[in-house]
Amino acid sequence: MSQLIAVSYPDPFKAQEVRLTLIKLQKEHLIDLEDAVVVTKDAAGKIKLHQAVNLTAAGAVSGGFWGTLIGMIFLNPIFGAAVGASFGAISGALTDLGIDDQMMKDVAAKLSPNTSALFVLVRSVTADKVVPEIQKFGGTILQSSLSHDDEAKLQAALAAAK
Repeated sequence: MSQLIAVSYPDPFKAQEVRLTLIKLQKEHLIDLEDAVVVTKDAAGKIKLHQAVNLTAAGAVSGGFWGTLIGMIFLNPIFGAAVGASFGAISGALTDLGIDDQMMKDVAAKLSPNTSALFVLVRSVTADKVVPEIQKFGGTILQSSLSHDDEAKLQAALAAAK
């Protein structure tokens, strides 16, 4: 079962740094991420979600391919590509995989301006190797599905970086 962990950082770029570190650790097979989303809150209080995968673009590319293929069958590949890309982009934009967007926005509403947060959905982790790598970034746990003991241990490790 996946574990959700949301950590806030005092500047708008720190969460992106941590996500890049986690992606590197995933390539080393030390952590298995289901989803990792960076949320930023600018000076005006506007919240922006930075998804790891742009589903709208992926849908447009896939739809364009299938539209072209079907269009070739009916001797109109350009029209097929346009229609396929449009429908693919729409379906990609309406798809929500991983962490619920509305939940992230609700939690991020509590952030101060010019800060960021990282929401990760973790399938599995080698904690004794991953925690030291992310500990140096600090952070405050906003929300998690960890046990109280595990959450307290993680928060203590993050607080030790300050």
